Amino acid sequence: GVNLDAYDPSYKVISNASCTTNCLAPLAKVINDNFDIVEGLMTTVHATTATQKTVDGPSGKLWRDGRGAQQNIIPAATGAAKAVGKVIPALNGKLTGMAFRVPVANVSVVDLTVRLGKPASYDAIKQKVKEAAQGPLKGILDYTEEQVVSS
Repeated sequence: GVNLDAYDPSYKVISNASCTTNCLAPLAKVINDNFDIVEGLMTTVHATTATQKTVDGPSGKLWRDGRGAQQNIIPAATGAAKAVGKVIPALNGKLTGMAFRVPVANVSVVDLTVRLGKPASYDAIKQKVKEAAQGPLKGILDYTEEQVVSS
């Protein structure tokens, strides 16, 4: 994984923090290792979760958290960008993020926009991601240029 070298077999509990962190961390690692992330914004479009309301109702926190999950796109906070800084210390404080909960039962996507410390073309970034997916992150990260959809 992204921090396998820091793994200690004596640990009793190991967590990937969240599904969004698990998605974001490998991509951020590849880009940072090759092009030096100066700062970045992560946006996740995330499926409905069990904590959301099925229909409009009261919410103890934010008003929009009480809106029906299957009728709305709901902006939400996410700690995924901060969590990546914990699993990849070189990125601590460099990423921020936001989430949109969307009315689908399964699947999510992460969009990562970064400012780089080293020059890079779109093709160079794609090549490094592809190399990582076929090499050290095989089975963790994948790469495709097929016109896939979520289901």
